[in-house]
Amino acid sequence: MPHVSYSPRAGITAGYFAQGCVFLSLTTRLPKLEDHWGLSQLGLTLIMLMIVLLAGAGSLLAEKVAPRRGSAIVLRAGLFAIGVALLVSGNSPNVPVLVVGLAVYGVALGMVDASTNMQAVSLEHQVQRTVLPSFHGSWTAGGIVGTLLTLALPHESVAMLSSALAILPVVVGCARFLPGSGSVPTPESAHGIPWRPILVVGAACVIFYTVDTASTTWGSVYFDHTLHAPSGLVALATLPYLVASFAARIAGDRFTDRFGAPRLLRSGAVVAVAGLVVVVLAPNWPVGVLGFLVLGAGIAVVAPLSFSAAATLTRSGGAALDPEVARARTDAVIARFNQFNYAGALIGSVLTGAIGTGSLRLGYAVPIVLVIALFPLAASFERSRLAAG
Repeated sequence: MPHVSYSPRAGITAGYFAQGCVFLSLTTRLPKLEDHWGLSQLGLTLIMLMIVLLAGAGSLLAEKVAPRRGSAIVLRAGLFAIGVALLVSGNSPNVPVLVVGLAVYGVALGMVDASTNMQAVSLEHQVQRTVLPSFHGSWTAGGIVGTLLTLALPHESVAMLSSALAILPVVVGCARFLPGSGSVPTPESAHGIPWRPILVVGAACVIFYTVDTASTTWGSVYFDHTLHAPSGLVALATLPYLVASFAARIAGDRFTDRFGAPRLLRSGAVVAVAGLVVVVLAPNWPVGVLGFLVLGAGIAVVAPLSFSAAATLTRSGGAALDPEVARARTDAVIARFNQFNYAGALIGSVLTGAIGTGSLRLGYAVPIVLVIALFPLAASFERSRLAAG
């Protein structure tokens, strides 16, 4: 089996971890941010919309820069920018400064999302086995830590938590990542990319991020406003979802190689639908905890398998490419594929909040229909189809 040195792999893992920790520490503190700055639910929705749109812009920036300078540089710049954004937003004296800080965070979010996946798919092609689920599991592990911080420090000030968290992405930005020459792919190298099947697996990615963002962004608000959980326990909406997702992703590498992605996706869709039904019908917050736990176990592997499939399609069905051209071409496609992330986040965060303005139960009912669509989409993840492009 091809060998990859430990340091770059550890650096990529840390990049995912830092991203998940910061993002979940932010979203699980939404009720506190709402109270601290006097924001309405509509105001929170508009802020989330801004972050999602700017994250899409950050991903496009990564698409332009990574093929020329390498994805490692994009990843470092994004991590450093997240540290700055946390300091500005967490210590802001008013709402306009808060918005500026979160705008910087949105752009950096897109840069880090795109570049961590670029690094991970490059490593997956080097080791020639499935590793994307466990890398995404590192993101989930970071999310668990971020959520636990919210639970453990319910009365800590926003400024203190944000300033402390700002250290993490800056430290991780100094880690070692996979090197790249930053060669520019020739125009001819773009020919033959099978965009149509990439769009199909992208649809599965949209479905995942719709459900995932609805859970991580609005879960704490749902527990607070609808299920009337004690104020110190509203983050329990997110924690069981993340714990189940982490377990599923850590096992996902082995299960994918053993059972195949299509079977794993279909069985996960059944579990996810059951979890969403429990969430929507939950009479109280303990039942809601169970619903989010089941949901996380079912839906978790969709995103990493989608990125893995898109990367495989990028390098399939044609003549062998120069390794640096192949990497640059894959980086560009992964950055563009990352837009499906934000399309799903837009639906999950904005529409869930908008449709669920009266009651978030209705907002959580919308993703059920989308998850059912994973059944026909699963066939597109068959390894032989991906290899043929």
